[in-house]
Amino acid sequence: MTTDQHPAPTAPPPPTARAALAAKVLLAAFGLALLTDLGSLAAEAETGHRIAKPLLMPLIAAFVVVRGGPRLLVVALLFGWGGDVFLLSGADWAFLVGMGSFAVGHLCYLALFAAVRGAAVPPRWTAPVYGTALVVLVALLWPGLPAELRVPVAGYAALLTVMARQSTALGPLAGLGGALFLVSDLIIATGIADWPQLPEPDFWIMLIYSAGQLLLALGVLGVLGALGAPGRDAAAGAPGR
Repeated sequence: MTTDQHPAPTAPPPPTARAALAAKVLLAAFGLALLTDLGSLAAEAETGHRIAKPLLMPLIAAFVVVRGGPRLLVVALLFGWGGDVFLLSGADWAFLVGMGSFAVGHLCYLALFAAVRGAAVPPRWTAPVYGTALVVLVALLWPGLPAELRVPVAGYAALLTVMARQSTALGPLAGLGGALFLVSDLIIATGIADWPQLPEPDFWIMLIYSAGQLLLALGVLGVLGALGAPGRDAAAGAPGR
């Protein structure tokens, strides 16, 4: 596309007092929902977990909307919500659909990072570190995975690793978020492969995953605010008005 078709983007306007208050309320609501979910997992209260878990990603997505964040970030978070909901079921088909929903979210993140970071690239050290981690972990997990899940899990792991590495181009906040997302899913994979688990693994999975998603959102919003990058439409790749 030419610059005539896509004018140089402008930074979103500063939030109004009402929007700033709404953002704080939504973050507080997210914190409360996360504490409820973690407390339910620690107490083995399944009902509380089933109620609180599906609230987490929509609350972060609403926070992003109030902050004037990019649509692709909202979409990525909502596909994460889809994965969360499907993974509440213990059925094999639901696990695969949930993994697919997360995978689409990672593709949204990759498109978003490319739009937001401009010419910035991940640090050089991230390629050998993430690449080696992917190869070693897939090789170690492979024998313990059910035969029908080996290829899907390996493909998903590759996509997630690429997303985590690319997130480092947006700075330490987003980079940490991507790494935490990777760690949370690694714990899930080790459970499927029947590796020894930490006590209360679901507690740690939700804590690490939720922190990762929030840090990814805050990292993207921080870059947009600091660099005067495109607002919701431009960062999503929509034509300029």
